[in-house]
Amino acid sequence: MLCIDNSSIEPYFNQAAEEYLLKNFEENIFMLWRNDNAIIVGKHQNTIAEINVDNVRSRGIKVVRRLTGGGAVFHDLGNINYTFIMGYGDEEAKVDFKKYNQPIIDVLETLDVKAYFSGRNDILIDDQKFSGNAEHIFRKKRRVLHHGTLLYASQIKDISDALNVNPLKFVDKARKSVRSRVTNISSHLKEDIGVDQFRKKVMDHIINMYPDAKPYTLTEEDIKAIQKLADEKYSTWEWNFGKSPQYDLKHGVRTTGGHVEVHMNVDKGIITSLEILGDYFVNREIEPVIEALIGKEHREEVVLSTLKEVKSSDYFSNISEEELLKAFF
Repeated sequence: MLCIDNSSIEPYFNQAAEEYLLKNFEENIFMLWRNDNAIIVGKHQNTIAEINVDNVRSRGIKVVRRLTGGGAVFHDLGNINYTFIMGYGDEEAKVDFKKYNQPIIDVLETLDVKAYFSGRNDILIDDQKFSGNAEHIFRKKRRVLHHGTLLYASQIKDISDALNVNPLKFVDKARKSVRSRVTNISSHLKEDIGVDQFRKKVMDHIINMYPDAKPYTLTEEDIKAIQKLADEKYSTWEWNFGKSPQYDLKHGVRTTGGHVEVHMNVDKGIITSLEILGDYFVNREIEPVIEALIGKEHREEVVLSTLKEVKSSDYFSNISEEELLKAFF
Protein backbone atom coordinates (compact mmCIF):
# COMPACT_ATOMS: atom_id res chain seq x y z
CA MET A 1 0.00 0.00 0.00
CA LEU A 2 1.27 3.47 -0.91
CA CYS A 3 0.77 5.95 1.93
CA ILE A 4 0.63 9.56 0.80
CA ASP A 5 0.75 12.50 3.18
CA ASN A 6 -0.45 15.12 0.72
CA SER A 7 0.59 18.62 1.82
CA SER A 8 -1.54 20.50 -0.73
CA ILE A 9 -4.44 22.55 0.66
CA GLU A 10 -5.75 23.51 -2.80
CA PRO A 11 -9.28 22.08 -3.28
CA TYR A 12 -9.19 21.74 -7.07
CA PHE A 13 -5.81 19.99 -6.96
CA ASN A 14 -6.83 17.62 -4.18
CA GLN A 15 -10.02 16.46 -5.87
CA ALA A 16 -8.07 15.95 -9.08
CA ALA A 17 -5.43 13.98 -7.15
CA GLU A 18 -8.01 11.42 -6.09
CA GLU A 19 -9.15 10.79 -9.66
CA TYR A 20 -5.57 10.66 -10.94
CA LEU A 21 -4.49 8.12 -8.31
CA LEU A 22 -7.63 6.03 -8.84
CA LYS A 23 -7.19 5.77 -12.60
CA ASN A 24 -3.41 5.69 -13.03
CA PHE A 25 -2.08 3.46 -10.23
CA GLU A 26 -2.39 -0.27 -9.66
CA GLU A 27 -1.30 -0.28 -5.99
CA ASN A 28 -3.62 0.18 -3.04
CA ILE A 29 -3.37 3.73 -1.73
CA PHE A 30 -4.06 5.61 1.50
CA MET A 31 -3.88 9.40 1.47
CA LEU A 32 -4.31 12.13 4.07
CA TRP A 33 -4.99 15.68 2.94
CA ARG A 34 -6.66 18.96 3.88
CA ASN A 35 -8.43 21.70 1.95
CA ASP A 36 -8.45 25.39 2.61
CA ASN A 37 -12.01 26.76 2.83
CA ALA A 38 -14.10 24.87 0.29
CA ILE A 39 -17.48 23.28 -0.25
CA ILE A 40 -17.30 19.83 -1.80
CA VAL A 41 -20.59 18.74 -3.37
CA GLY A 42 -21.68 15.23 -4.28
CA LYS A 43 -21.49 14.05 -7.87
CA HIS A 44 -25.26 13.98 -8.33
CA GLN A 45 -26.16 17.21 -6.53
CA ASN A 46 -27.47 20.55 -7.74
CA THR A 47 -24.52 22.67 -6.63
CA ILE A 48 -26.27 26.01 -6.37
CA ALA A 49 -29.02 24.49 -4.21
CA GLU A 50 -26.40 23.32 -1.70
CA ILE A 51 -24.52 26.56 -1.06
CA ASN A 52 -25.24 29.93 0.50
CA VAL A 53 -24.23 31.95 -2.55
CA ASP A 54 -23.75 35.27 -0.74
CA ASN A 55 -21.64 33.70 2.01
CA VAL A 56 -19.54 31.70 -0.46
CA ARG A 57 -18.94 34.74 -2.65
CA SER A 58 -18.04 37.12 0.17
CA ARG A 59 -15.60 34.66 1.76
CA GLY A 60 -14.02 33.45 -1.46
CA ILE A 61 -14.90 29.83 -0.74
CA LYS A 62 -14.12 27.45 -3.58
CA VAL A 63 -16.86 25.06 -4.66
CA VAL A 64 -15.84 21.71 -6.15
CA ARG A 65 -17.81 18.69 -7.35
CA ARG A 66 -16.31 15.33 -6.35
CA LEU A 67 -16.41 11.88 -7.96
CA THR A 68 -18.55 10.31 -5.24
CA GLY A 69 -22.21 10.65 -4.36
CA GLY A 70 -23.66 11.82 -1.04
CA GLY A 71 -24.14 15.30 0.37
CA ALA A 72 -22.25 18.59 0.39
CA VAL A 73 -19.57 19.14 3.04
CA PHE A 74 -17.56 22.15 4.15
CA HIS A 75 -13.78 21.80 4.45
CA ASP A 76 -11.38 24.04 6.33
CA LEU A 77 -7.91 23.52 7.76
CA GLY A 78 -9.39 22.14 10.98
CA ASN A 79 -10.70 19.19 8.99
CA ILE A 80 -8.60 16.22 7.83
CA ASN A 81 -9.65 14.15 4.83
CA TYR A 82 -8.66 10.56 4.30
CA THR A 83 -8.83 8.49 1.12
CA PHE A 84 -8.55 4.75 0.53
CA ILE A 85 -8.15 3.53 -3.05
CA MET A 86 -8.29 -0.25 -3.03
CA GLY A 87 -8.62 -3.02 -5.58
CA TYR A 88 -11.43 -5.49 -5.08
CA GLY A 89 -10.10 -8.21 -7.37
CA ASP A 90 -12.56 -10.95 -8.27
CA GLU A 91 -14.97 -10.05 -5.48
CA GLU A 92 -18.36 -8.55 -6.19
CA ALA A 93 -18.05 -4.74 -6.09
CA LYS A 94 -20.09 -3.27 -3.26
CA VAL A 95 -20.14 -0.19 -1.08
CA ASP A 96 -18.70 -1.04 2.35
CA PHE A 97 -18.38 1.99 4.59
CA LYS A 98 -17.66 0.09 7.81
CA LYS A 99 -14.48 -1.47 6.41
CA TYR A 100 -12.87 1.92 5.93
CA ASN A 101 -14.37 3.63 8.97
CA GLN A 102 -13.07 1.09 11.46
CA PRO A 103 -9.42 2.30 11.42
CA ILE A 104 -10.61 5.79 12.41
CA ILE A 105 -12.70 4.37 15.25
CA ASP A 106 -9.67 2.38 16.40
CA VAL A 107 -7.41 5.45 16.42
CA LEU A 108 -9.92 7.34 18.57
CA GLU A 109 -10.15 4.42 20.96
CA THR A 110 -6.41 4.81 21.67
CA LEU A 111 -7.25 8.39 22.73
CA ASP A 112 -10.07 7.19 25.04
CA VAL A 113 -12.77 8.50 22.71
CA LYS A 114 -15.69 6.19 21.94
CA ALA A 115 -16.71 6.63 18.31
CA TYR A 116 -19.13 4.46 16.38
CA PHE A 117 -20.47 3.91 12.89
CA SER A 118 -24.03 5.09 12.37
CA GLY A 119 -26.60 5.37 9.63
CA ARG A 120 -25.49 4.96 6.05
CA ASN A 121 -22.09 6.61 6.10
CA ASP A 122 -21.31 8.59 9.26
CA ILE A 123 -19.07 8.18 12.31
CA LEU A 124 -20.37 9.73 15.52
CA ILE A 125 -19.26 10.66 19.01
CA ASP A 126 -22.09 11.11 21.55
CA ASP A 127 -24.68 11.12 18.75
CA GLN A 128 -22.87 13.95 16.96
CA LYS A 129 -21.30 13.55 13.53
CA PHE A 130 -17.59 14.22 13.00
CA SER A 131 -17.04 12.14 9.87
CA GLY A 132 -19.06 11.73 6.69
CA ASN A 133 -18.02 9.20 4.07
CA ALA A 134 -18.61 8.42 0.40
CA GLU A 135 -17.49 5.83 -2.15
CA HIS A 136 -17.00 5.49 -5.89
CA ILE A 137 -16.55 2.16 -7.65
CA PHE A 138 -14.30 2.31 -10.73
CA ARG A 139 -15.29 -0.92 -12.45
CA LYS A 140 -12.95 -0.50 -15.41
CA LYS A 141 -9.94 -1.18 -13.16
CA ARG A 142 -11.88 -2.96 -10.39
CA ARG A 143 -10.98 -0.36 -7.80
CA VAL A 144 -12.96 1.47 -5.13
CA LEU A 145 -12.34 4.99 -3.86
CA HIS A 146 -13.49 5.65 -0.31
CA HIS A 147 -13.01 9.00 1.35
CA GLY A 148 -14.16 10.69 4.52
CA THR A 149 -13.91 13.86 6.55
CA LEU A 150 -12.51 14.10 10.07
CA LEU A 151 -13.63 17.24 11.85
CA TYR A 152 -10.81 17.81 14.29
CA ALA A 153 -11.03 21.55 14.98
CA SER A 154 -13.28 22.96 12.26
CA GLN A 155 -15.18 26.21 12.60
CA ILE A 156 -18.69 24.83 13.09
CA LYS A 157 -20.37 28.19 12.49
CA ASP A 158 -18.59 28.50 9.15
CA ILE A 159 -19.99 25.13 8.13
CA SER A 160 -23.51 26.25 8.98
CA ASP A 161 -23.21 29.64 7.30
CA ALA A 162 -21.74 28.30 4.06
CA LEU A 163 -24.33 25.52 3.68
CA ASN A 164 -27.37 27.44 4.94
CA VAL A 165 -29.71 27.41 1.93
CA ASN A 166 -33.41 28.26 1.73
CA PRO A 167 -35.05 24.86 1.03
CA LEU A 168 -38.00 26.52 -0.74
CA LYS A 169 -35.78 28.24 -3.29
CA PHE A 170 -35.13 25.22 -5.53
CA VAL A 171 -37.27 22.44 -6.91
CA ASP A 172 -35.34 19.52 -8.40
CA LYS A 173 -34.78 15.78 -8.24
CA ALA A 174 -31.17 16.04 -7.13
CA ARG A 175 -30.13 14.44 -3.88
CA LYS A 176 -30.30 16.99 -1.05
CA SER A 177 -27.79 17.05 1.78
CA VAL A 178 -29.04 16.03 5.20
CA ARG A 179 -27.80 18.36 7.94
CA SER A 180 -26.65 16.70 11.12
CA ARG A 181 -25.47 17.85 14.53
CA VAL A 182 -21.72 17.99 14.17
CA THR A 183 -18.83 18.02 16.60
CA ASN A 184 -15.05 18.32 16.61
CA ILE A 185 -12.83 15.45 17.72
CA SER A 186 -10.71 17.88 19.76
CA SER A 187 -13.73 18.67 21.96
CA HIS A 188 -13.76 15.07 23.23
CA LEU A 189 -10.06 14.65 23.99
CA LYS A 190 -8.68 14.87 27.50
CA GLU A 191 -5.81 16.83 25.99
CA ASP A 192 -5.92 18.56 22.59
CA ILE A 193 -2.95 17.10 20.70
CA GLY A 194 -3.43 19.38 17.67
CA VAL A 195 -4.49 18.61 14.13
CA ASP A 196 -0.98 17.70 12.91
CA GLN A 197 -0.36 15.19 15.69
CA PHE A 198 -3.77 13.61 15.19
CA ARG A 199 -3.06 13.36 11.47
CA LYS A 200 0.21 11.56 12.28
CA LYS A 201 -1.60 9.12 14.56
CA VAL A 202 -3.98 8.19 11.75
CA MET A 203 -1.14 7.67 9.26
CA ASP A 204 0.91 5.63 11.74
CA HIS A 205 -2.09 3.41 12.45
CA ILE A 206 -2.63 2.68 8.75
CA ILE A 207 1.07 1.91 8.25
CA ASN A 208 0.91 -0.55 11.15
CA MET A 209 -2.28 -2.13 9.79
CA TYR A 210 -0.90 -2.99 6.37
CA PRO A 211 2.40 -4.96 6.25
CA ASP A 212 3.12 -3.77 2.70
CA ALA A 213 2.56 -0.08 3.55
CA LYS A 214 5.27 2.31 2.39
CA PRO A 215 5.46 6.11 2.07
CA TYR A 216 4.96 7.62 -1.36
CA THR A 217 5.63 11.21 -2.36
CA LEU A 218 3.94 12.61 -5.45
CA THR A 219 6.54 13.02 -8.19
CA GLU A 220 6.93 16.07 -10.42
CA GLU A 221 5.25 14.05 -13.16
CA ASP A 222 2.33 13.20 -10.84
CA ILE A 223 1.93 16.83 -9.78
CA LYS A 224 2.00 18.07 -13.36
CA ALA A 225 -0.67 15.57 -14.44
CA ILE A 226 -2.85 16.31 -11.41
CA GLN A 227 -2.62 20.06 -11.98
CA LYS A 228 -3.61 19.58 -15.62
CA LEU A 229 -6.70 17.63 -14.52
CA ALA A 230 -7.48 20.31 -11.93
CA ASP A 231 -7.21 23.07 -14.54
CA GLU A 232 -9.20 21.27 -17.23
CA LYS A 233 -11.91 19.73 -15.04
CA TYR A 234 -12.08 20.39 -11.31
CA SER A 235 -11.70 24.17 -11.44
CA THR A 236 -14.24 24.66 -14.25
CA TRP A 237 -17.77 25.96 -14.02
CA GLU A 238 -18.85 23.21 -16.42
CA TRP A 239 -17.90 20.47 -13.92
CA ASN A 240 -18.77 22.20 -10.66
CA PHE A 241 -22.04 23.83 -11.69
CA GLY A 242 -22.91 22.81 -15.25
CA LYS A 243 -23.12 19.13 -14.29
CA SER A 244 -26.03 19.87 -11.95
CA PRO A 245 -29.30 18.07 -12.73
CA GLN A 246 -32.27 20.04 -14.10
CA TYR A 247 -33.80 22.38 -11.53
CA ASP A 248 -36.34 25.15 -11.06
CA LEU A 249 -35.51 28.26 -9.08
CA LYS A 250 -37.91 30.63 -7.35
CA HIS A 251 -36.26 33.52 -5.55
CA GLY A 252 -37.38 36.98 -4.48
CA VAL A 253 -35.42 40.04 -3.34
CA ARG A 254 -36.30 43.52 -2.17
CA THR A 255 -34.67 46.24 -4.29
CA THR A 256 -34.81 50.02 -4.27
CA GLY A 257 -37.33 49.77 -7.11
CA GLY A 258 -39.60 47.20 -5.45
CA HIS A 259 -39.88 43.45 -4.93
CA VAL A 260 -38.48 41.26 -7.72
CA GLU A 261 -39.14 37.53 -7.96
CA VAL A 262 -37.42 35.29 -10.49
CA HIS A 263 -38.94 31.99 -11.62
CA MET A 264 -36.78 29.98 -13.98
CA ASN A 265 -35.90 26.53 -15.24
CA VAL A 266 -32.26 25.49 -15.63
CA ASP A 267 -31.01 22.42 -17.48
CA LYS A 268 -27.31 21.44 -17.45
CA GLY A 269 -26.55 24.90 -16.11
CA ILE A 270 -28.39 26.71 -18.93
CA ILE A 271 -31.44 28.94 -18.37
CA THR A 272 -34.25 27.42 -20.46
CA SER A 273 -37.25 29.49 -19.32
CA LEU A 274 -37.66 32.62 -17.25
CA GLU A 275 -40.28 34.85 -15.64
CA ILE A 276 -39.54 38.02 -13.65
CA LEU A 277 -42.44 38.92 -11.37
CA GLY A 278 -42.96 41.52 -8.65
CA ASP A 279 -44.36 44.94 -7.75
CA TYR A 280 -41.60 46.84 -9.56
CA PHE A 281 -42.23 49.50 -12.20
CA VAL A 282 -40.82 49.43 -15.72
CA ASN A 283 -39.78 52.09 -18.19
CA ARG A 284 -40.50 49.72 -21.06
CA GLU A 285 -41.59 46.11 -21.58
CA ILE A 286 -38.98 43.68 -20.23
CA GLU A 287 -39.25 40.90 -22.86
CA PRO A 288 -35.87 41.79 -24.45
CA VAL A 289 -34.20 41.27 -21.05
CA ILE A 290 -35.81 37.85 -20.67
CA GLU A 291 -34.97 36.84 -24.24
CA ALA A 292 -31.33 37.85 -23.73
CA LEU A 293 -31.01 35.64 -20.63
CA ILE A 294 -32.62 32.48 -22.02
CA GLY A 295 -29.90 30.19 -23.29
CA LYS A 296 -27.26 31.71 -21.05
CA GLU A 297 -25.38 29.90 -18.28
CA HIS A 298 -26.88 30.26 -14.80
CA ARG A 299 -23.62 31.76 -13.65
CA GLU A 300 -23.23 35.06 -11.82
CA GLU A 301 -20.70 36.65 -14.14
CA VAL A 302 -22.64 35.55 -17.23
CA VAL A 303 -26.00 36.80 -15.93
CA LEU A 304 -24.51 40.12 -14.82
CA SER A 305 -22.68 40.59 -18.11
CA THR A 306 -25.92 39.89 -20.02
CA LEU A 307 -27.91 42.33 -17.87
CA LYS A 308 -25.32 45.03 -18.53
CA GLU A 309 -25.18 44.29 -22.25
CA VAL A 310 -28.95 44.64 -22.58
CA LYS A 311 -28.95 47.55 -20.09
CA SER A 312 -31.65 46.09 -17.87
CA SER A 313 -31.66 49.26 -15.74
CA ASP A 314 -33.20 51.05 -18.74
CA TYR A 315 -36.14 48.64 -18.47
CA PHE A 316 -36.58 48.26 -14.70
CA SER A 317 -37.28 51.54 -12.94
CA ASN A 318 -34.75 52.30 -10.18
CA ILE A 319 -33.22 48.79 -10.19
CA SER A 320 -29.55 48.43 -11.09
CA GLU A 321 -28.11 45.41 -12.86
CA GLU A 322 -26.31 44.44 -9.65
CA GLU A 323 -29.56 44.55 -7.63
CA LEU A 324 -31.44 42.51 -10.23
CA LEU A 325 -28.67 39.93 -10.30
CA LYS A 326 -29.36 39.01 -6.65
CA ALA A 327 -32.78 37.65 -7.60
CA PHE A 328 -31.17 35.02 -9.83
CA PHE A 329 -29.17 33.29 -7.06
